[in-house]
Amino acid sequence: MSPTPGVAQPDAATAVLAALSFNSDGLVAAVAQQHDTGEVLMLAWMNRDAVEETLATGQVCYWSRSRRSLWRKGETSGHFQRLIEMRVDCDGDAVLLRVDQTGPACHTGEHSCFYRAARGSELTTIA
Repeated sequence: MSPTPGVAQPDAATAVLAALSFNSDGLVAAVAQQHDTGEVLMLAWMNRDAVEETLATGQVCYWSRSRRSLWRKGETSGHFQRLIEMRVDCDGDAVLLRVDQTGPACHTGEHSCFYRAARGSELTTIA
């Protein structure tokens, strides 16, 4: 039987946490990317508890800096992120979350938080 995508074995979670370099606030940057298209969906922050919960459950959990609490993506909106794979960058201060996104990722209702681009002298909505 193959393991559930995104759910890490306990020793894998230990290895991931050991590789991370949390900043002075105890956070690492987390970029969410749609696993099958490569589209970048959003940037958020994770603390140790959010990383552990995400790896244990396969459902993405972040740290809300404004609420100062864990934020389980989709908890209120229904727009969940199922973890397919977590990657750690070369110096351990960021993670790439390859996810299967349900509904829009952005709190504005846009599919991706990156729906605007600098075009000429303006910021233009492109999605």
